[in-house]
Amino acid sequence: MLRPRTPRRAQLAEFLTARRQWASRSALGLPPHTRRGDVGLSREEVAALSGVSGSWYTWLEQGRDINVSREVLTAISRVLHLTADEADFVVGLAEHTASGSEERMEVPAHLQRLVDALAFPAFVVATDWTIAGWNAAYAWLYPRIVTLEPEERNLLWLIYTDPHLREMIPHWDAESRRFLAEFRAESGVRLSGSRHQALVQRLREASPEFGAQWAEQGVSRFTSRRRTFIHHTDGPLTFEHHRLVPSDAGDLHLVLYVPLNDEG
Repeated sequence: MLRPRTPRRAQLAEFLTARRQWASRSALGLPPHTRRGDVGLSREEVAALSGVSGSWYTWLEQGRDINVSREVLTAISRVLHLTADEADFVVGLAEHTASGSEERMEVPAHLQRLVDALAFPAFVVATDWTIAGWNAAYAWLYPRIVTLEPEERNLLWLIYTDPHLREMIPHWDAESRRFLAEFRAESGVRLSGSRHQALVQRLREASPEFGAQWAEQGVSRFTSRRRTFIHHTDGPLTFEHHRLVPSDAGDLHLVLYVPLNDEG
């Protein structure tokens, strides 16, 4: 008997379905569709190319809690031309692993002292990207953080709903997509938890742009990179964006904006 659909497997099913529907047929040596041309595979085609039965793959895309091996997931990832980040995301959703113990939402005093001691903008986020702490330099860069209500202090929420922050981010469309892909990759199985689901639903209701970009199923791990902000008084400022995980507070991430000079 098939085990019932679970939130994690429903999320996996949604991701695989989206990737299958946009897969390139010519890249796999398949003829084009009559109507859709080169785009899209059937479930039966994915199953055959991955070496599994059509029924089994259908159950997987239905979100059934069936047994899945890494070897099969690797084969499916290859057929769908998933990136390494996307393949890791699929494995994380499919495996029967715990999503972690209780997650902290407050910054330990020693970590806040470290943030306060930094001369450049820094802040701390929880697993759902709630901004749990920040320093004076970050408040200078983004002054609204001080006056926001606690329920508004979520980085993903602010990216899509705060016009002031949007004005600070050049190329907002590309940047927001990248942030969202990183959020999905970083959250992994936590996306089926109540806190993450509530955030996603709230954003869907508040931002049509979020809803459209969320449906794209972007997945990409964070990489340190150059970031530019348009400060309200000082104009364009360029930083190197880093994320660090404290060894004694692994459910919190420290975000650093290290200033770069013009040659950086």
